[in-house]
Amino acid sequence: MTGRTEWPDDSPDSSRAEKELSSQDPAERARAICLRLLTGTPRTRKQLADALRKREIPDEVAEEVLSRFEDVGLIDDAAFAGAWVESRHHGRGLARRALARELRTKGVDPTVIQEAVERLDSDQEEARARELVDRKLRATRGLERDRRLRRLAGMLARKGYPEGMALRVVRQALEEEGEDTEGLDEPF
Repeated sequence: MTGRTEWPDDSPDSSRAEKELSSQDPAERARAICLRLLTGTPRTRKQLADALRKREIPDEVAEEVLSRFEDVGLIDDAAFAGAWVESRHHGRGLARRALARELRTKGVDPTVIQEAVERLDSDQEEARARELVDRKLRATRGLERDRRLRRLAGMLARKGYPEGMALRVVRQALEEEGEDTEGLDEPF
């Protein structure tokens, strides 16, 4: 034993800590669960609500605790969404569409999602698409032109970039390499 406090987690090995918490008042258990989950990484209100439901915290108690956490600023879905968009766009190269999809799965309100993804403008999105294509371009050398186009445009599509933008960025990158791009204006 390392002498540190063990927190309950999703594994079956946490039964001793879970038993200790289960003897507490449900509101106290809910606060402890939320604080533990928020210690590692920011979470959305829905993620915390799901965790409390999974641990059989009564809905009215969960609602009260979550509302209090929001009041004091420990839960802030708008800040979460903004940070998520910034991190995933720069780190993984995801476009607005893919970012919105991820935030929806985390239970963020559609209005908050829209505000967060609108912070990225089309120019930023296209610049990031160009960076992604430039990094992958070398790996496609030696392939036939149409195959290169499909691979590069497909990579951008999986990251949520619109088809028109993806084709335009790939075509421009191929042209800069001296590739003949005649007839590449139509999508496949």
